[in-house]
Amino acid sequence: MELREKVAQLPAQPGVYLFQDAGGTILYVGKARSLRGRVRSYFLESHWQDAKTGSLVREIADLEFIVVDNEKEALALENNLIKQHHPKFNVLLRDDKTYPYIRYTAFEKHPRIYVTRRLKKDGSIYFGPYFPASLAYRLVHLIHKHFLVPSCTVDLARRHPRPCLQYYIHRCLGPCAGLVADVRYAEAARDVRLFLEGRRSDLARSLKERMDRASQDERYEEAAGYRDLLRTLGEMEERQKIAAAEGDDTDVLAWYAEPPQVAVNLFHLRGGRVVDRRDFYWEELEEFAPAEFLPSLLKQLYLDAAYLPRYIHTPMDFDDRELIEEVLTEKAGHRVEIFNPQRGQKHDFLELVERNAKHSFLQRFRVLRPGSKAIAEALESALGLPEPPKRIECFDISHLQGSDTVASMVVWEDGKMKKSDYRKFIIRGAAMPDGPEKSQGLLRDDFASMREAVERRYRRLQEEEKPLPSLILIDGGVGQLHAAAQALDKLEIINQPVASIAKKEEILCVLGREREPIALDHHSPVLHLIQQIRDETHRFAVTFDRQRRSRGRLRSELTEIVGVGERTARKLLRKFGSVARLRQLSVEELAAELPRAQAQRVFDGLRQAKTPEASAV
Repeated sequence: MELREKVAQLPAQPGVYLFQDAGGTILYVGKARSLRGRVRSYFLESHWQDAKTGSLVREIADLEFIVVDNEKEALALENNLIKQHHPKFNVLLRDDKTYPYIRYTAFEKHPRIYVTRRLKKDGSIYFGPYFPASLAYRLVHLIHKHFLVPSCTVDLARRHPRPCLQYYIHRCLGPCAGLVADVRYAEAARDVRLFLEGRRSDLARSLKERMDRASQDERYEEAAGYRDLLRTLGEMEERQKIAAAEGDDTDVLAWYAEPPQVAVNLFHLRGGRVVDRRDFYWEELEEFAPAEFLPSLLKQLYLDAAYLPRYIHTPMDFDDRELIEEVLTEKAGHRVEIFNPQRGQKHDFLELVERNAKHSFLQRFRVLRPGSKAIAEALESALGLPEPPKRIECFDISHLQGSDTVASMVVWEDGKMKKSDYRKFIIRGAAMPDGPEKSQGLLRDDFASMREAVERRYRRLQEEEKPLPSLILIDGGVGQLHAAAQALDKLEIINQPVASIAKKEEILCVLGREREPIALDHHSPVLHLIQQIRDETHRFAVTFDRQRRSRGRLRSELTEIVGVGERTARKLLRKFGSVARLRQLSVEELAAELPRAQAQRVFDGLRQAKTPEASAV
């Protein structure tokens, strides 16, 4: 059946249509109150003046459709199909942020809590997502401070000789060193779960009972701890009530576009205050049509959202506004309104968001480099570090098929590379195997070399009583990361932030969260910083490796001459600089530095050994 005949036979009912190309790839997904009327409009020549419509129609080879009962169902189905197929002619949401969850490791004997943006079926219980993103980190900090349940990466399946710093600053009960009874830790973990589940009244009642019992048994210090925790919970409840009474929740959205590049800012106001901001970017949006762009963006943002505000402010009105309002109102359980403020404070705030969108556009697409402090703070957020890093030490291994293995360490400190602190390591204990297992041995050699370099570096720091860096960065994958971790574990260094970056995929792995690799946007200044440090480490390692091999070749050419040892070779190279220069000397010139007989042997030996390779040297 011809495409136009197929369009003519479409039903005049609500539904979703899917345009396909000759290969069956879905080009565009749309919804319609009347499928026949909406799809037929694409093939009217008057509509081909729109560049996007004209390009789309030229590629359409077939279409599918799904009939539904009403426009609301069509709206929901359209959103799901767009997210499933990612059609190239639809406006696709490009989000720079996913909101975090708090992970409670219920499968462990000693449960811990972490902030994460990835959900895994690993036996953990996930709470969230938290909004704004900083709320998850504030809650975890509160849990550390008041419940003493940690977020560390220490292996709690075995006993450690001593606890980490978190125990001594009263942020952990010390299960790693056996300093807490299992019953006491289980009680603290149960309290954390009640807290995260929002069962504050049950938690308060349990704490009150334990406080009274401890007081009756004259365990007054323990009773005071429960009293302080009850007071903290009470203060949190009061603050939430005050914030809820101060104002309605509103989202304000605006954009700045220079097609094909578009930047969108979405400000979240909660209780009348700005609590967070999200940025969205499009790099190849050839045709920017606001009347289509805005409803598509709103549907992808809010139809699957866990929380919906009462008001959404946008720069313009659009056709599906009432329908989207109705669907969101049913989903939220309260009235959701979308409107375009024309005057007053709301209009002023919308203009402010538009200015921020333009600033985001310039920063993203005009490459305005952020300052080192901003990058450090972004790195802290991206890797989940305890504080913005002030010093990063990065390691890399270099060798030629397993021989002459060396390691390098470079240092980034306070926004710049600190070359005076660079270090080189000649690896002594990771020899390569011979035979058919050499390729596997190469990997084992790399891991052993990394362990040796890291252990030597931080054993030296321990002996000199110098502080550890904010972050240890490893050039390599998960294997090299674990090798570095084994070296630190041997030195009893725990809770040290360690991460690795793989060369090809540019994927970051953080020690303790290897199952949640981090893929940063290729425009991200954080990724650029890590790549800069990694590339400098690699350059430093390769340069050192080449220098050692070059010196080795020069000396070996001299020491192969009968009667010339390592000491004499060093003396000649120090005096004349290279073998090529030595080859140009006469016997008399050599005899000025060596005994006559030895000078003659060097003169004859260099001419006999003259090969293309030697000439190149």
